[in-house]
Amino acid sequence: MTGLVLKLAPKERVLVNGVVIENGDRRSRISIITPNAHVLRLKDAIHPDSANTPVSRLCYICQLLLIGDADVAEGRRQVILGIEQLSQILSDTDSQGLLGLASNAVIEGDFYRAFKKLRALLPREARLIAIGKP
Repeated sequence: MTGLVLKLAPKERVLVNGVVIENGDRRSRISIITPNAHVLRLKDAIHPDSANTPVSRLCYICQLLLIGDADVAEGRRQVILGIEQLSQILSDTDSQGLLGLASNAVIEGDFYRAFKKLRALLPREARLIAIGKP
C-alpha cells in the first residue's frame, strides 16, 4: 500500500499493522509510506458475528488478509472459491463486474480493493435475502 493517504474524520479509528490509532478532534490526513502495511478503517470492519452471509463471509476473509491475520495462500483460495460460487448466483452484469474486479484484486494480492468490491455487493445480497424470506 505504498503512498496510501488516509483522510480521517474526528475521532475516527484505523488499524495499522495491528495497532489501533484514533484521530484527534479535527479532520486530518495521514500518509502511509511503508509498503505492504496492513491498514483497515474500523468503521469499515466487519465483526465476526456479522459475517453470516456468503458475501459478508468473503468480506471478512478479505479483512483478515488485509490486516495480516490469515494465511495468504489459504485465504486467497477461499475467497476465489467463494467468488466463483457467488458468480453462479449473482448473474446480473453489475454483480459479475464487481466479482470479476474482486477476483482480479485477490489474485494481485490487493485485498483492500477486493474488500471494497465485495462490500459493494452487501446491499444487493440483503435485498435478495429479504425477497426470499416468507
